[in-house]
Amino acid sequence: MARTHGRGGAGARKSNKKGATKGSGGQRRKGLVGKGPTPKAEDRIYHAKHKAKLERERRNSGRHQKETAEMVVGRNPVIECLHAKVPATSLYIVQGTRNDARLSEAVAMCNTRNIPILEVQRHEMDRMTGNGLHQGIGLQIPPYKYAEVHDLMDRARDAQEPGMFVILDNITDPRNLGAVIRSVAAFGGHGVIIPERRSASVTAVAWRTSAGTAARLPVARVTNVTRTVQDFQKAGYQVVGLDAGGEHTLDTYTGGTDPVVIVIGSEGKGISRLVRENCDVIMSIPMTAWVESLNASVAAGAVLSEFARQRRAAK
Repeated sequence: MARTHGRGGAGARKSNKKGATKGSGGQRRKGLVGKGPTPKAEDRIYHAKHKAKLERERRNSGRHQKETAEMVVGRNPVIECLHAKVPATSLYIVQGTRNDARLSEAVAMCNTRNIPILEVQRHEMDRMTGNGLHQGIGLQIPPYKYAEVHDLMDRARDAQEPGMFVILDNITDPRNLGAVIRSVAAFGGHGVIIPERRSASVTAVAWRTSAGTAARLPVARVTNVTRTVQDFQKAGYQVVGLDAGGEHTLDTYTGGTDPVVIVIGSEGKGISRLVRENCDVIMSIPMTAWVESLNASVAAGAVLSEFARQRRAAK
């Protein structure tokens, strides 16, 4: 029998492969090129660590986290807040809580000030406060509404009197902040400025320490203290930094009658280096040699009292 030759012969084996049998014509060449090292998890947009990185960058850029309502718990703290006229949105009382004079007083004050009183189950209060140490009572306080620095300057100018402000640098204790607010209000100051980061904020503790003056004296919060100091200088303010070893003391400085900003640092760290370099004057407070330093709120009160005296004498 004759052998059949050629591709189309009856005995030829058919291939099951589809498409080209010899290479891809260069169409898959790009797919063979290496893509480099695998990106870090925080650089992959679909990864949870990428979201954490974005949140970290947002905080580090100077923007603070969104303020939330604060819950003050315990009978004595609630009474103190109500006496200090801290703004409150509601009073929560656990159902079945034993009544006493403090609870009755809190309820009476809330009724007088038209603050809603709500009864809740104990497990609800535990969830709202994060613990069971609330003594069956809690006062909800809304976030503090901070002012803008330039609005504070405008208010002082509209009042047709030289402005007097306090900038707090590295003050992390809310009791210090509250005491400074109280001193600024007592001696005719126009406002307090605090940084957004690494600083105490106006919480219920600061409200109570201010003895209610936080309701009337504005507090501004800024992202950059150095830039704020420079803005005050451009507006004609003399910036006085309180620190040891200055060229002036409280006895020799007579510029308290001019528009002035007093910069106060923490008792331990003092004023940060960059802020200190931008102050017009560095001033110290004379005191007994064996006392190293003063608490920030005490130092603020001493300087504000002297500047208020100079302003009264100039009238």
